Amino acid sequence: MRDSGPKKQRWFSISWRSLLPLGLLALALVLRLAEPSLLTDIRLAVFDQYQVLKPREKTPVPMQLVDIDERSLQQFGQWPWPRNQLARLIDTINDAGAAAIVIDVLLSEPDRLSPSAVANMIPDWPEYQSAREAILGRTGHDEQLAQSLSRANSVLGFALDDEIVGEVPSLKAGLVRAGDPPDPFLPAFAGGISALPLLTEAAEGYGACSLVPDPDGVVRRASLLVSVAGKVLPTLDAEALRVAQAASTYIVKSTNASGEESFGAPGGVVGVKIGGLTVPTDEQGRIWIRYSNQPFDAIGASDLLTGAFDPEAVAGRIVLLGSSAAGLSRPQPVPVLGVVPALEIRAQILETLISGDFLHQPDWARGAEVLALLLFGLLLIWLLPRWGALWCAFIALGAIAAALGTSWTLFSQYSTLFAPFYFVFVIVLLYLTQSLQVYLASEKEKKEVRGAFGRYLSPVLVEQLANDPDKLKLGGETRHISALFCDIRGFTSLSEKLAPEELTALLNRFLTPLTDVILNEQGTIDKYMGDCIMAFWNAPVDVPEHEYRACSAALKMLDALTDLNQALRREAEESGTDIQELRIGIGINSGTALAGNLGSEQRFDYSILGDSVNLASRLEGQSKTYGVEILMSEATRAPVQDLAFLELDLVQVVGKSEPVRIFTLVGDASLARSEVFLEAQSTQKRMLEHSRASRWQEALELIEQLEQLDLQRFTGYLSMMRKRIEAFRNSPPGKDWDGVERRLVK
Repeated sequence: MRDSGPKKQRWFSISWRSLLPLGLLALALVLRLAEPSLLTDIRLAVFDQYQVLKPREKTPVPMQLVDIDERSLQQFGQWPWPRNQLARLIDTINDAGAAAIVIDVLLSEPDRLSPSAVANMIPDWPEYQSAREAILGRTGHDEQLAQSLSRANSVLGFALDDEIVGEVPSLKAGLVRAGDPPDPFLPAFAGGISALPLLTEAAEGYGACSLVPDPDGVVRRASLLVSVAGKVLPTLDAEALRVAQAASTYIVKSTNASGEESFGAPGGVVGVKIGGLTVPTDEQGRIWIRYSNQPFDAIGASDLLTGAFDPEAVAGRIVLLGSSAAGLSRPQPVPVLGVVPALEIRAQILETLISGDFLHQPDWARGAEVLALLLFGLLLIWLLPRWGALWCAFIALGAIAAALGTSWTLFSQYSTLFAPFYFVFVIVLLYLTQSLQVYLASEKEKKEVRGAFGRYLSPVLVEQLANDPDKLKLGGETRHISALFCDIRGFTSLSEKLAPEELTALLNRFLTPLTDVILNEQGTIDKYMGDCIMAFWNAPVDVPEHEYRACSAALKMLDALTDLNQALRREAEESGTDIQELRIGIGINSGTALAGNLGSEQRFDYSILGDSVNLASRLEGQSKTYGVEILMSEATRAPVQDLAFLELDLVQVVGKSEPVRIFTLVGDASLARSEVFLEAQSTQKRMLEHSRASRWQEALELIEQLEQLDLQRFTGYLSMMRKRIEAFRNSPPGKDWDGVERRLVK
């Protein structure tokens, strides 16, 4: 149960129950900074869904796809095509006025149908010598393709590979570095598969054509520069832009360049300038591909070879030459369109670059997320034990909604990637953990309250107190209560007649039903003092109409005692022993009292103290004197309107300087409405008026009328009053008598 001392709780105090959520928060912050692969994968999946929900709008850009599709292969034969046919296709595109021709097909081996290759297949016999020489005299297919490439603004590609270490491709353009060297930050590869030197020398541009997916296999980002065997080289996309603009140099801007500060961070690439286009990148020189959900239209290669195309569709555009045919398309998954050919991905990359609609993940994203987690996590840990799970649920939901809304707004309005999932996950985890702890602590506290109060508080009040332990004020509080004392009359003589075991059994049989009555009336058992019961109402929790509850309990206690006496009478008759009939006196008073955990540091109980409590005890003692079973003060009588009360006297008890108007309770509401009681009430009132006015004869006559009414639980009082008035008549009090009966003993 709670400590009975004053509540001491500093504003920034942290209880031991906060250690677990604090540990979880610290672990979450460490994991966010460490960025394990699982978090990265989930974050990327969130970004994918954002692109699905709001893909990039299709932008008209000067670009055209030429597809070596299934129809082209059916018409002109399976791949690989002879290089002279490919040369004819390049010439057709160039003649149509293409700004650049980007060949996304790896040409790493000589043409197997080239004249030199065919001549080598002819036996070296004299009779075939003339035929071999005639064939060798023709221009080779690779040479024809090289000539076509040299006439056009063409770009070839090489494949990246970590296992094949071949000849490192050459750089076709200049490379200017501003700031830190970019080499350590770029995607690095041991080598690659180059195109034929004859072709690369003829082409205007030469870049890496490999698409590098994320670890989950999805292509989300595209590199502009890569490191191959320690050498910085452009990708096919970067070369396409450079050649289309007739630019000769790349300018790579990294951290610590003019206007770019790393502020102690690891650093990396900031952007790449290609001709007149400046492309912001991440630290590895990559861009996030902003995908459209509308795939590009392509011209079939067969249409160009047969002339069945509109040259205007090619003129002044960057032409991407690739294949969507099975076995050639190199399909890979992307966030928006599913699994698509490499040609489509390349087109999406170039459209993103040309349109300038870049996605970017800011450098401050991780720091902002860590700071938000730290601040709100600590706030939630501090608030939840104080405000409760419900209010903190609204706060947590508000924070989650703010995080989701901020993330979506940054993406949809500012093309900024800021994933909220980790913040949401950690906040939910902290909330659930802290709520569970608060719940378990609350259940423990409820159990302690039930254990402490269950023996002497009604089940209804125990549950109220368990559900709101704050109703139990620490160190005591002043409350308006109704106190009840009940005592067995003649207990001393009774105890002398019975053996200890018999007396104990009788007391238990007496106390049990009367205790049940008190608890059922939402009363609190303060203590048992031998044969005496002390109880009270309206503490530690509120009990509406507690005065009525106390009076009702008193009547029901008399009924319970009647049942017990009947049982004792039957048992005595059956056993032939003396009848031990019990009689009680009850005193009730209402008023203010101190209620709380009272006692020593070693042992304490919830109890009440105060003058109003003492008066209830005095009234119980006077009930025998007045010949009634229930005696109460006006403070208890006044708020209760529908029970059968009769005023008895104006008495000054021991320890009180002011007289108290006292009443007895003779029955319930049905008796209070009866004609007999109403007549008795009126007669009793007039009798008291005559008595206090020293009109003794009139008072005695009214007592006779009351005796004739034979009102239950009132005859003892009438007998006492008759004797008092007769004594006053024989020996009148002094002239200064004020009608107050003064009791000199308890």
